[in-house]
Amino acid sequence: MAKRRKRKTKWSNFLFKRGRIRWLNLVVLVLIIALAGYGVDQLHQLRERQMIVQKQSNSKKLFIKQIAPESQVMMREHNVPASITMAQAILESDWGSSTLAAKYYNLFGVKSSSVTNSQVLDTKEYENGSWIVIHGRFQVYSSWSASIDAHTMLMVNGTTDDQSKYANVIKATNYKDAAQALQQAGYATDPDYASKLIQVIQTYHLDKYDENN
Repeated sequence: MAKRRKRKTKWSNFLFKRGRIRWLNLVVLVLIIALAGYGVDQLHQLRERQMIVQKQSNSKKLFIKQIAPESQVMMREHNVPASITMAQAILESDWGSSTLAAKYYNLFGVKSSSVTNSQVLDTKEYENGSWIVIHGRFQVYSSWSASIDAHTMLMVNGTTDDQSKYANVIKATNYKDAAQALQQAGYATDPDYASKLIQVIQTYHLDKYDENN
């Protein structure tokens, strides 16, 4: 009885010729498999990055939602633009994630001269053209709303040595002028503070919280 001849598959024909390995084709096949694996890995990494971005976006939206109501209340009562209050809170607290904001409810980096109800932490200051890290004593609050209220009253009452220090912030008719007034009054040592506030407001459309107040 004659032996039945085995039928060659397409892959057999691709890899073998008369019992010999086609090395070039083998290399091509290995490369295809490797690239396919690389593509799957890249797709997995892309999905992970998308999930991280989405999580960060949701976290930012939640933070804005949490601080908007009190910022608007303070605007109605004292004319400090809600967008400015919110942008400062975002910049100063890194979206509420800094130790000062998350643990001690201080959203604006407000310092304290009293040893009671305060905490000493490291902070960055801009001096002589460069950033340095210093130890600072900061006020501790009971909530973010309390921090927003205190920030507003600082704008209204100024400091002990200059009660009209932030008067131009309250007089400002738009958030851009208010941001410039804050920088001119020396609220922060960052030379780009005003432009950063404006950028945050425009990026996240915080000016809409200034409407109908």
